[in-house]
Amino acid sequence: MIIDCHGHYTTAPSQLGKYREQLIYEFKNKIEHSVVDLNISDDEIKQSIESNQLRLQTERGTDLTVISPRASWMGHHIGNSTTSKLWTEQCNNLIKRICDLYPNNFVGVCQLPQSKGTDLSNSIAELERCVDMGFIGCNINPDPSGGHWSDAPPLTDEYWHPLYEKMIELEVPGMIHTSASCCDCLHTTTSYYLGADTTAFTQLVQSNLFDQFPKLKLVVPHGGGAVPYHWGRYKAICEQMHSVTLEELIKDNIYFDTCVYDQNGMELLFKNIPHENILFASEMLGAVKHTKNTFGDDTDDTKKYIDRIGIDFSIFEHNAKLVYKRLDI
Repeated sequence: MIIDCHGHYTTAPSQLGKYREQLIYEFKNKIEHSVVDLNISDDEIKQSIESNQLRLQTERGTDLTVISPRASWMGHHIGNSTTSKLWTEQCNNLIKRICDLYPNNFVGVCQLPQSKGTDLSNSIAELERCVDMGFIGCNINPDPSGGHWSDAPPLTDEYWHPLYEKMIELEVPGMIHTSASCCDCLHTTTSYYLGADTTAFTQLVQSNLFDQFPKLKLVVPHGGGAVPYHWGRYKAICEQMHSVTLEELIKDNIYFDTCVYDQNGMELLFKNIPHENILFASEMLGAVKHTKNTFGDDTDDTKKYIDRIGIDFSIFEHNAKLVYKRLDI
């Protein structure tokens, strides 16, 4: 089985975007938020999925996609805690419907209703709700300020501990994934996403977090940002700060996906990162859709890069099952 651990519902019907606009309008004009029925039919969901994510699954030979709401739309820097809660619930409910319609093709990971200046109680409640609906993980935004890094402490701070405790209790991993950038100097899917991946990994390496939470599992997406390219730098820092090697520190706790859209970059990922810490992923439909690479393939068809390397099949199935323990396949 080929399991893609990083997919997003970027093709939702327009009603979802209109509801987002309504929430933003209400917040800006100090109007009490409305809870609405999006009036999205099953047929509309099927049309949005079958011509996009499901079609590409078939074409590329992927069996199962771990799908979550559109990351750039999480928008934790927009509105208040109520804004985020209502928006998150609608987004996760759509993921649940996709998984119910296509149980053999998709399994859900939830976004969390993080919000500036608040604790994580709403996020923990939403995680519990989504796990009850069959979700197998969550996305964690290390910077709910949208690029300012001002509204949450490092991932190693006690602020995050209640969420980690609940994740361990529920046996779900977290993917470290920022949302859209609100800073003109940070392009969302390139400088912000990749910079945040690198920043989050560095925070983890500098800490003793996994001594406190040895069963915590975190996925650093997009191939780990700059981490594989500067692996020697992180190894040296780890050796200076800890009594274990970097490979030992990440062994059972930090994982990287294969959302790397270049043959040389993919080969470097597999040369530097222990293979047991790599999960197959494509991020479809995500950052680089509708583009072709030098081989004439879709740039985000990451399986073809891996096939050219000749990697052990565990990358496609075994590792995902170790991390996503609630996978029932």
